[in-house]
Amino acid sequence: MISPAWGRSGTLGDGGERLLLAAIALYVVVFCVLPLARLFTEALVPTGDSGLHLIGQVLDSRSAQRALWHTVEAGLAATAISVVLGTAMALLVGLTDVRWPALIVFLLLLPTLVPAQITAVSWLELLSPNSLLLGPLGYAPPPGSGNPLHSREGIVALLGIEHATMVFLAVRAGLRGVPRDLIEAARAAGAGPPRIIWTVVLPLLRPSIIAGAALAFVAAIGNFGIPALLGIPGRYLMLTTLIYQRLNGFGPSVLGEVATLSMVLALLAGAGLLVQGLMTRGRRVEIEGTGADGALFGLGRARWWIEGTAWLTLLVMGVLPLVALLASSLVAAIGVPLSLGTVTLENYAFAFGHGATRRAFVNSTLLALAAALGTVAISVPFAYLVLNRRNLVARLLNGVADAPFALPGIVLSIAAILTFLPPLPLVGVSLYNTIWIILIAYLGRFLAFGLRPTLAGLAQMDRTLEDAARVAGAGTLRRLWTVVLPHAAPAAMAGGILVFMGAFNELTVSALLWSAGNETLGVVVFNLYDEGNANGAAAVAVLTVAATLAIALLTTLASRRLPRGVLPWQA
Repeated sequence: MISPAWGRSGTLGDGGERLLLAAIALYVVVFCVLPLARLFTEALVPTGDSGLHLIGQVLDSRSAQRALWHTVEAGLAATAISVVLGTAMALLVGLTDVRWPALIVFLLLLPTLVPAQITAVSWLELLSPNSLLLGPLGYAPPPGSGNPLHSREGIVALLGIEHATMVFLAVRAGLRGVPRDLIEAARAAGAGPPRIIWTVVLPLLRPSIIAGAALAFVAAIGNFGIPALLGIPGRYLMLTTLIYQRLNGFGPSVLGEVATLSMVLALLAGAGLLVQGLMTRGRRVEIEGTGADGALFGLGRARWWIEGTAWLTLLVMGVLPLVALLASSLVAAIGVPLSLGTVTLENYAFAFGHGATRRAFVNSTLLALAAALGTVAISVPFAYLVLNRRNLVARLLNGVADAPFALPGIVLSIAAILTFLPPLPLVGVSLYNTIWIILIAYLGRFLAFGLRPTLAGLAQMDRTLEDAARVAGAGTLRRLWTVVLPHAAPAAMAGGILVFMGAFNELTVSALLWSAGNETLGVVVFNLYDEGNANGAAAVAVLTVAATLAIALLTTLASRRLPRGVLPWQA
């Protein structure tokens, strides 16, 4: 909780503070507010047509109704899987004496570090009729049959696995608020671990579980990589893939229609968050005492089957698909068995020699770096005005900054197209079909990634240091540079790394914004697999995963300098 002594709410401050506030407001308006406002304007009042007429026409179409139903159906089913997996793993790691908990957490969070499109490619390679892992064991689908993942069940399963991490993190954080004393009292009364978990722990964790479920639902309905690679071949379209097909097939002429579909998707995401708020209203319980996160229950004689089940689940969820991906990248073509005599690096030579792939590595690196630097540059003064100065306008802008990240990425893509397709005022240049429109979308999309860790880090700063600088006559800008920045820098840099990792592997936003010469890595992996070059796509995906894990490892090694909770895989 932030003390009221951190400044006066709503103060205008000196000229430096007003300058900072103006820069932050300009950033949030241009990258967050304007595109979304343009989207809803186009959906409700499209050019040359009646807004209500177009909305009715779009929603009356059979394809839109089917995609909407599929989105709700798959989103709810995937959320149920995420809740079961995430909650069970959080209870196992947080309450028992399970061995190697850090490794369990890393494997559980592996889907967070691996982009959705690579997750889809990995699973497709694992369960294909030509599977290099399951084929020799006799468990692959029969030759000539379709991949079982090209179905509703395949999409639901992968979305559930992909977003179980969100539930795990929410429940794991909630465990720290469950008092040990309450559990010890139940144990003293003769209750066993299952009864304690069911009657004491889970009721107290209900707000955390609901929060994690809401995040998993919003992420599931906004996911593009998994529904595109699995659902388009399986004829199971969701709203994200329907929007992609319409805009890809007809171009800007259907912007009004896709804007309406995007608004429906945004409203669906908002409904998920609203339901979360209604279900958790009045359920918050303030309790004192030490949190229950720790080894409170011994596994005893059940250790082997509990740990065995957990490790088998993690192996299937995170390890086997990546091993299948690696194996696919090491053979020349689909159907070639993997052996010492067939191993080849031709696919990696293709990845490094393919013009689009080389450009994608450069483009993704530059875009991710620019997005990271931009969000870090704005996050430090933003967090300073929100916390230290408690500026009312900054706090309102802080709430708005979450919108581009809370909404599905494809909604943000349509919003960016609508906003920056027309020529810019004064200069008369359109940003559509340029790399700049991708960067603009990233700067709005990942602002929350950079801002939240900075807020967490700055909240731990001793305010007396800034008070002393103010008494000594230092203005806002000087205090920000000499006092605040050194304290906020570690958390801000951690936020920048999270932004870099998210933007480096991004597909959902760039799928509709890329153009020839401006490809990103997510787009290249998607296009290569879609064109039938599964082995080349696997090689590019392996390189992308290796780069992502290397960044995560370097960040983890430096984590002792970071505030607790900044890195999600250490939360």
